[in-house]
Amino acid sequence: MANNAEALKEKELGNVEYKKKNFDAALEHYRKAVELDPTDMTFRNNIAAVYFEQKNYEACIKECTDAVELGRENRADYKLIAKALCRAGNASKKVGDFKSAKVYYEKSLSEHRTPETRTLISEVEKVIKEEERTAYIDPVRAEEEKNLGNDLFKKGDYGTALKHYNEAIRRNPDDAKLYSNRAACYTKLAAFDLGLKDCETCVDLDPKFIKGWIRKGKILQGMQDAGKAMSAYQKALEIDPNNAEALEGYRQTMSAVHSNPEEMRKRAMGDPEVQAILRDPAMRMILEQMQNDPKALHDHLKNPEIAEKIQKLLESGLIAIR
Repeated sequence: MANNAEALKEKELGNVEYKKKNFDAALEHYRKAVELDPTDMTFRNNIAAVYFEQKNYEACIKECTDAVELGRENRADYKLIAKALCRAGNASKKVGDFKSAKVYYEKSLSEHRTPETRTLISEVEKVIKEEERTAYIDPVRAEEEKNLGNDLFKKGDYGTALKHYNEAIRRNPDDAKLYSNRAACYTKLAAFDLGLKDCETCVDLDPKFIKGWIRKGKILQGMQDAGKAMSAYQKALEIDPNNAEALEGYRQTMSAVHSNPEEMRKRAMGDPEVQAILRDPAMRMILEQMQNDPKALHDHLKNPEIAEKIQKLLESGLIAIR
């Protein structure tokens, strides 16, 4: 008991120096505490804290693991063991060893569950996932997988082609053309919603890739959404006004819009975005103004937010500009 009391005094002296950032002095007191009472893991936790502040992360990790072993031998409070494991995780993270950090955090969590440790695990999991994703990127392999997919696509083996396109995208996720290829495959498999999503990713990555806009238009035609398909073809024609495929698609969708205006209106009114625009008092006023004075449209289109809403109403077929 006498030794333990002396050890606690040394610990308190160490804490005073630690708060002053006199880490070498703090270390001396904590080591004396260990000598006086080698069964208490608290003092080793204190030493690990000093090593962490000194950026001696390898020594910190070793001290933490030694503290955990000592604590288990002497039936220490599980919270102290969790604290040592968490600090070992923090030190591992500092040296860029995120997988070891995750292991330490998970062990800490198994001793004592805290929201802070759960957050730390989530953070390192994101880093590990991104590291794995980045390490997997290989544009040369992506091109090989794309070519294999293209060969199978031509043979009509769309299911196997899709697997190769999936792998190509994993290998080079920033290549817009790969999403266009996969969208074509999804279309053949009648998975129009997935094809549309790929087209949107494609044109987001490369807004000047005309084939992405044309393919988006075709998929929207297949989904019987002539208004949005017409808008996609318009984007393609902005890139190349003479593109025969885009021109033909635009003519077809324009014809579809005018041939069944009631169906078009019914579909548009079911769109939550359209409903929100029509409920907006300011937009209602603008639409009335445009009806009474067609020249007012030019002024309103200068406002990007209003122009976007007008474009949405044009796509839906609810308004037309002549």
